[in-house]
Amino acid sequence: MAGVDLLAVRTFVTAAEAGQLQIAADRLAVTQQAVSKRVAALEKSLGVPLFTRTARGVRLTVDGQAFLPHARALLDAEERALSSVRPGGRPLRVDVIGRRAATAGVLRDFHRARPGVALDVVTLPDVRAAVAAIRSGALDASFRCVTMPGFELPDGIEATPLFDEPLHLVTGPAHALAAAREITPARLAGHRVWMPGNVPGTEWTAYYDALAAAFGLTIDAVGPNFGVEDMLDTIAGSPTVATFLSDRTPLVRPAVDGLRRIPLRDPTPVYPHSLIRHAGNPHPALAALRAHLASRPAHHPDGEVWAPPWALRSRPPGAGPATARAAGSAEPGGGQGPGA
Repeated sequence: MAGVDLLAVRTFVTAAEAGQLQIAADRLAVTQQAVSKRVAALEKSLGVPLFTRTARGVRLTVDGQAFLPHARALLDAEERALSSVRPGGRPLRVDVIGRRAATAGVLRDFHRARPGVALDVVTLPDVRAAVAAIRSGALDASFRCVTMPGFELPDGIEATPLFDEPLHLVTGPAHALAAAREITPARLAGHRVWMPGNVPGTEWTAYYDALAAAFGLTIDAVGPNFGVEDMLDTIAGSPTVATFLSDRTPLVRPAVDGLRRIPLRDPTPVYPHSLIRHAGNPHPALAALRAHLASRPAHHPDGEVWAPPWALRSRPPGAGPATARAAGSAEPGGGQGPGA
């Protein structure tokens, strides 16, 4: 038997429920002849008659009665399949740079505030992949640093700054800087900051390369990335290795490991996050997400901050809006470090 034509199946179900081909034709906005042809083609495909014709219309045969519930199930499955990818019908699909990142926490807050909004949370490789998915309609929004040198947002893609995420240095108890209450980035000159999650060509690696160049420190990306827990396990026992984490990333190691989280000051390096979306995206839940983000209290780090000159950053109160459209001002890199 050849594959079943779902249009013919829909016509069969409509005719079975109507009991007359003309009524089915009216409901489907086609001619009675078209209904007859579709039903005949389905019967030929199945190899059995589905209806007997009577003076009053049509009546299901035994085979037609057996097929009807399965035909309805096929149409239900078709609708579920279409809804899974239809904006407004499928869940809001949002990309975060890491499921332990601060932006993932923002998305969790939105879910708690609006539990009725269905979400699909994905993690794409970098901002280029996220923007491509937004342009194609496969993705509704992304929490990212927008760009890096040489990369511009395409027409129709908008990026709205969300917040600047301060970085902390994390060391083990034997590290030379472990006793510091806070340090300046300049004091990291000559020190090794281990970030095995940094991938060449990504926006977050561009951010940390710029940070290293600005303050003379060394970003070491050598070694497999087994995740934050493994990295912290290594750092806890090392007198020379440290890493950067967001001020919002919990230290998942036990207190007995003696890990130190040291704020960076004068200036505070901040990793700027934005919401990227397509200006014409019709998904109704995207408006709800944007309204939730706009209602969050603004938080800006105290004192002087640092970010790459090409970074799209959130503005302190009174500084006015900062939305990037298409090309032009863009945002830095970051991700695996701040909250991976």
